[in-house]
Amino acid sequence: MRAPIGDFDEARPAPDCLDLLTAPVRAWTGPVPADRVLYVDTDPAIADTAVLVEHHGPELLDASANCVVVAGRRGETTTLAACLVKSAARVDVNGLVRKHLGARRASFAPMDTATGETGMEYGGITPIGLPADWPLLVDAAVVDTEWVLVGSGRRRGKLILPGKAFAQLPGAVVLEGLGVPVG
Repeated sequence: MRAPIGDFDEARPAPDCLDLLTAPVRAWTGPVPADRVLYVDTDPAIADTAVLVEHHGPELLDASANCVVVAGRRGETTTLAACLVKSAARVDVNGLVRKHLGARRASFAPMDTATGETGMEYGGITPIGLPADWPLLVDAAVVDTEWVLVGSGRRRGKLILPGKAFAQLPGAVVLEGLGVPVG
């Protein structure tokens, strides 16, 4: 089947590609019918947004989102959370994220923490299959996008699903202004 966005050779329903997904993504169940979650194969060498957009279509810059893991600290307590913003934006870590988590300080989680806690590969972390007790902060602009390209849990491959689906994921909180335009 043809992907609804981007210039990919083929899109397949994610349930047909379980062997290509990490365990947390394979185990995910949610309100979005599984056949509405599409998998597209991509070269891990071009997993980063700028190179991916160059290879698979400029419209992907506005139709893709990045999921990052953040750590909010208050005293001895650290809270991990995931943030999902459009690829052309950066996460407002020191403003909105810090305030939402009730933290004195917030920063991007170290790579070992992000991969170890999610069971996903760095550069492919996705909001699907995150630890159930984590907050998932989603920029409203992502939810308002018809189709969104995100990581698949691995650097190889991406998932495409309706933007509105992200608001229905476990722990999701939709926030205006979470993503701050770059430049």
